[in-house]
Amino acid sequence: MEGYARPVKKLVEELSKLPGIGEKTALRLTFHILSSPKEDMEELARTILDAKESIRLCSICFNLSDSDPCGICSNGHRRERRICIVENVNDLLAFERSGFRGRYHVLHGVLAPMKGIGPEDLRIGELVDRVKREEVDEVIIATNPDTAGEATAIYISKLLKPMGVRVTRIAFGVPMGSDIEYMDELTLNKAIEGRREV
Repeated sequence: MEGYARPVKKLVEELSKLPGIGEKTALRLTFHILSSPKEDMEELARTILDAKESIRLCSICFNLSDSDPCGICSNGHRRERRICIVENVNDLLAFERSGFRGRYHVLHGVLAPMKGIGPEDLRIGELVDRVKREEVDEVIIATNPDTAGEATAIYISKLLKPMGVRVTRIAFGVPMGSDIEYMDELTLNKAIEGRREV
């Protein structure tokens, strides 16, 4: 990045840390920021800081929210006895777009022993406690259909099945190796409809 002023280099470096943003995109965003009105960029900075300060995890499902419980958990029109387990908030949003109207439980990751991620690093203990205290008829495991997602699904099913709750896995209308957050609504609907016992 020869020829660029230090603040430009620093901004490109920081923007490059965002997921999916390479150096070229970071440079393009940097020039957009620098050419935009100062008031617009001040509003953007305030919005980012406000979101960082006001967003927290729902104490029930661990969704990102500005209230506790979140809007989904406090909605009385949901199927309260059906919980869909997802890896992350993006997956939850994908299922919301599909029309699913049960409850959720966000794990915030999957088991990955080679990366040092075990059950204690996820929201699995809270899930078990939740199933114990709530009247749950079915838990739908909607982790990604990859090795880590499958391992997490099997681990969770072994914990929950002895509790007498029905444990299902989304159908494999979702292609192996893909991410749920990028699936269309029809594919997700078919995956929910074709779920199977684990």
